[in-house]
Amino acid sequence: MKLNLWKFALVALAIVGMQACGDDPTPTPPKTPEQIATEALTGTGTQAWGTAGGGKVTRGGTDVTNLYATFELILNSGTSKTYTSKNSNDLFDANGNWAFAGTNFDKFTLAGTKPAATREISFTQSGSNLKLMFSIPAPGARINGQLAVAGDYVFDLIKK
Repeated sequence: MKLNLWKFALVALAIVGMQACGDDPTPTPPKTPEQIATEALTGTGTQAWGTAGGGKVTRGGTDVTNLYATFELILNSGTSKTYTSKNSNDLFDANGNWAFAGTNFDKFTLAGTKPAATREISFTQSGSNLKLMFSIPAPGARINGQLAVAGDYVFDLIKK
């Protein structure tokens, strides 16, 4: 009787052990630098960033947040990366496509005709903050022939 109990315990232990050694699920491959940078800008697909709620804009070190108090930039990460901007005082186009500039994935450009278009925009994202830095040179830096927008810009944006 003792021998049968040992056999039963051994078989039960073998069955439990075999079930525990099942196939491991396929591991998720690590994200590429481009995927990480895209997620920093667009979250899981679309992300809105704005100055409302604590954002700030400087041009040449001078605070010009009042000119962009309700500025908003919405970035999408689909197959054709798109953007929409609101209340930019004609600095950004209302919409268009965006793309990374270079292979470091720390800069992007916006398509369009407004002064910020085609400029390399450096970015850093930390938590719910996004910092954009870019320069607009003096030639061609006027809007409607009047408003001069040349300078070094820093947009400190807040996640919406």
